[in-house]
Amino acid sequence: MRRLIPIALLAFGTLGAAPAAAQEIVSGISQDVIQITSNYTGTDIVVFGAIDRIDTPQNRNIVVVVRGPDTPMTVRRRDRIAGVWVNSDAARFTGLPSFYYLASTEPIERVAPPRALARYGIGADYLLPAGVFSHHDPQPFRQAALRHLKQQGLYAEMPGTIDFLSETLFRTRVPVPANVTRGQYNVEVYLFRDGEVVSAQSTPLFVDQTGLERRLFNLAHNSPLIYGLACVFMAMLLGWISSVLFRRPV
Repeated sequence: MRRLIPIALLAFGTLGAAPAAAQEIVSGISQDVIQITSNYTGTDIVVFGAIDRIDTPQNRNIVVVVRGPDTPMTVRRRDRIAGVWVNSDAARFTGLPSFYYLASTEPIERVAPPRALARYGIGADYLLPAGVFSHHDPQPFRQAALRHLKQQGLYAEMPGTIDFLSETLFRTRVPVPANVTRGQYNVEVYLFRDGEVVSAQSTPLFVDQTGLERRLFNLAHNSPLIYGLACVFMAMLLGWISSVLFRRPV
């Protein structure tokens, strides 16, 4: 019996060069900074836009992609040997986004052919890692990583979730869960016509910590020794206070 278990996750996706064409789509987001605090449980951002000129809706599709920052990802396979689970193989990937959300007017297989989707990395099945380090076929490991990210709510594809407010105005909501990675995200909006990208726009979105959480994060990364000593001191202090408060009388 075998199980594929992702260990660490990573990510970032880049937008390929848009074809030379007149700009036909303009987009924006409801907020360009998301502040993470101790009581942050997730939020939604609204991606909206307009098409410059009216065309036939039948041959037009909008795709919105939100990609998170890069982070290394290692996937390990565990085999049961003599009743004990042990790590038997592993694969390491670089260049996959830690967060990936896709909204589209139709299922992506009806929006464009695989060639166009692979070119721009649209759809989880078309996200190719920049680097693969594995002694065996990495595809089972990659599929295991994608399943884990989807279970964590970090990867999602939602066809049919883009609303047209008029013939040219559209919007969609993108959920940003509490377990997202801090860093710069890219909100990409594509206009497809007859299966080809005719216009695209990318807008940065920043997810960052604020207040005490930010100061602790900076201390842990910039001065790890001081942070570690402070944690040990706080643990000892709390342990001593607990022993005093809950000491039983002799």
